[in-house]
Amino acid sequence: MAEDFSVIVLASDLGIDARPFLTRSDEVDEQENWHDCPQYLEDEDFSDLDLLQFFTLQGLDKSGNRIFRIVGKYFPARVVSAERLKKFIFQKISNQCPEGPFCLVYMHSTVQKDENSPGITILRWIYEDLPSDIKDRLQLVYFIHPGLRSRLVIATLGRLLLSGGLYWKIKYVSRLQYLWEEIKKGEVEIPDFVKNHDNVLEHRPLTDYGIEPDPFQLAEVQSSSFSLNRYENRWVS
Repeated sequence: MAEDFSVIVLASDLGIDARPFLTRSDEVDEQENWHDCPQYLEDEDFSDLDLLQFFTLQGLDKSGNRIFRIVGKYFPARVVSAERLKKFIFQKISNQCPEGPFCLVYMHSTVQKDENSPGITILRWIYEDLPSDIKDRLQLVYFIHPGLRSRLVIATLGRLLLSGGLYWKIKYVSRLQYLWEEIKKGEVEIPDFVKNHDNVLEHRPLTDYGIEPDPFQLAEVQSSSFSLNRYENRWVS
């Protein structure tokens, strides 16, 4: 008798990785308790990922939650597998913050989808595979500098692809000044390129919505009318 099967249709232009949806159920059962195995915490060497500094423990927010800072631009999505990323995150949280509430400060500034983003379905897969106590201890996800595309994907597919617990923990932070309402300055290190990007958004707010008001900085170029008037005055003299 033929095996049962299902069909899942995903929009290709949203950058969604379909690999988690294509995993066989028996394979999922075998990996269900992967985090209970001691070798995942002891044998794996993540010194190369630690050097990248894309996932680091910082200070506290104003609610007393420990802060894990995530810098999206520092993550090399092309060369780090989803499985290794999952093990790294679990080991990092288990070793550096084994108990108590914590939050994530994710910096999306200047992230390139193909270079730095593992995909929303990979992130969902990692979150769902974490032990329940870690998921319960995660209080908030501060999403700094969300672009228009990120907002649309999470707004339209977030409830489908993200569990309810994670979806409602996401808090958008469009400017660093709003982050300081939740976290004291000095509790989390802000890279210079994030500060520079924040300044760009402050002076060009339409960039938040994917609209660049003056992409070629034409405002700095002398207008043609000014040039014509200048030459006209020369002919008159």
